[in-house]
Amino acid sequence: MKFIANGMLGKLTRWLRLLGYNVKYSSKLDDAQLIAIAKKERRILLTRDLELYQQAIAKEVNAFYLEGKTEAERLANLAKRFKISLDIEMATSRCTKCNVIVKPIPKENAAEKVEKNTFSYYEDFWECPKCGQIYWQGAHWTRIRKTLEAAKENLKKER
Repeated sequence: MKFIANGMLGKLTRWLRLLGYNVKYSSKLDDAQLIAIAKKERRILLTRDLELYQQAIAKEVNAFYLEGKTEAERLANLAKRFKISLDIEMATSRCTKCNVIVKPIPKENAAEKVEKNTFSYYEDFWECPKCGQIYWQGAHWTRIRKTLEAAKENLKKER
């Protein structure tokens, strides 16, 4: 399952990539380009723009109109509609910047690429083979887990 997200869904794009989903995103694409790419690459168009959604549906493009005020609500809506998992598996997680699957790297390979405190405190690191971005499950993961738990709670309410 592959997605394309319009320019107002950058944050959601990062969440979906973390969860392991292939999401094409650029804030520079106009509506016609988004629809053309979705159709050509058989991607599901994600949008909060009702007019874009209606145009896509009229052109027989698989599209989903996202509702919800928070990322947790939007993730729950996606999980319900597409049966997506709300659990992060680093083996399938994608770079939030460039959409490539991240690879585990030996700790020593991260030494020159992260802060000294980060290097000394964490053991597991992943790197994007395309852009070189380094990932680790640091303090920010508390916030990530809370959002995913809230999404799971929202999903339970919707069922």
